[in-house]
Amino acid sequence: MDALKKLFGGNTRQFGMIFALVALIVLFQILTGGLTLTPDNVINLFNGNSYILILAIGMVLVIIAGHIDLSVGSIAAAVGIIVAITMRDWHLPTWVGIVLGLAIGALIGAWQGFWVAYVGIPAFIVTLAGMLIFRGVNQFIGQSNTVPVPTDFQYIGAGYLPEIGPKLGYNNLTLLLGLIGAAAVIWFEVRGRRQAKELGAEVPELWVSITKLVLICAAILYATYLFATGRTGTSFPVPGIILGVLVLIYGFISAKTVVGRHIYAVGGNRHAAELSGVQSKKVNFLVMMNMAILAALAGMVFVARSTASGPFDGTGWELDAIAAVFIGGAAVTGGVGTVIGSIVGGLVMAVLNNGLQLLGIGADRTAIIKGLVLLAAVAFDVYNKSQGKRSIIGLLLRNSSRSEPSRPDETTKTSEVLAKES
Repeated sequence: MDALKKLFGGNTRQFGMIFALVALIVLFQILTGGLTLTPDNVINLFNGNSYILILAIGMVLVIIAGHIDLSVGSIAAAVGIIVAITMRDWHLPTWVGIVLGLAIGALIGAWQGFWVAYVGIPAFIVTLAGMLIFRGVNQFIGQSNTVPVPTDFQYIGAGYLPEIGPKLGYNNLTLLLGLIGAAAVIWFEVRGRRQAKELGAEVPELWVSITKLVLICAAILYATYLFATGRTGTSFPVPGIILGVLVLIYGFISAKTVVGRHIYAVGGNRHAAELSGVQSKKVNFLVMMNMAILAALAGMVFVARSTASGPFDGTGWELDAIAAVFIGGAAVTGGVGTVIGSIVGGLVMAVLNNGLQLLGIGADRTAIIKGLVLLAAVAFDVYNKSQGKRSIIGLLLRNSSRSEPSRPDETTKTSEVLAKES
């Protein structure tokens, strides 16, 4: 146990969802006779859940700020049908259609953010109204019809990295991407050790860093192998590139910027944050607006993969995104959560869905199992809070635990941290 604590930065419970994800994969790999970790299944699993993972990135910020958004599925559907119709009727280029969709999402987010931040209506009520309004917009504009999108537009949801270089039985760009990812992990670990030495902080033992790097790099390279050896014409999917970029951007914003600190502070203790100079109304406006923009992007990715926009797009997406965030370790009361944790939570749900489908489990029992998993995750968070412990917050780097935002009951610490940054 001591070795595990050293390996995982002193708090093995932070990695609970990673262990759960690995256990699920191993379990279904055994039960399905090796069908789970085939290249084609992994590619399909990733492609089929990318839009939910995009939603989870925005939803975790909303929940950290202490709100909930029930309108994301309807926003995605409304944006999808508008973009599909305008591209069909106006013959817009793909990039113009994407910009248009993001702009519409920003306007919708500004509308909802205004009611939440400046009028003071709870986000639950505002987004519940939005769920009804924008579902109606989708069906009114599309007349409950299916509208196809151009082939070029489909690339953002169903495209893959192209084939370049010599044909060796692998997708060379996917291999290169995997090698770059492994190299980046090694570089960050080496840089972290060097900075710790320069600052006089405690430096982990060398075997700890080496073991961690071996495990992470092995996982990256194995995933790279699976993506690079799929059926002809497939490789690492374009939605995966989009998702990876979003994870890097929002992971940095939430952990390393003043804006991210303010989101955690508002969700942890709004009054203490306001006394420290945080503009809580601005923070609430931004998280709601950001959520709508990501919902618009998720809707376009789904429409591109489906090759058409339809009246039932987005149904139930908000529930999957919320479940991913809570399973990934976000606290029900706000103030706690990570982008990486929400992605891990989303992958847990994706693997669970996929594995049950491969086993031939019906939709009824699948829904029951998913509900029990969500209930167990939230119950675990509530139990930890009652015991004065931190909740599972997903896969965190060692140094992120030193800079973790305050808990809701840490009014004094919140004020001190924000005062330093201001």
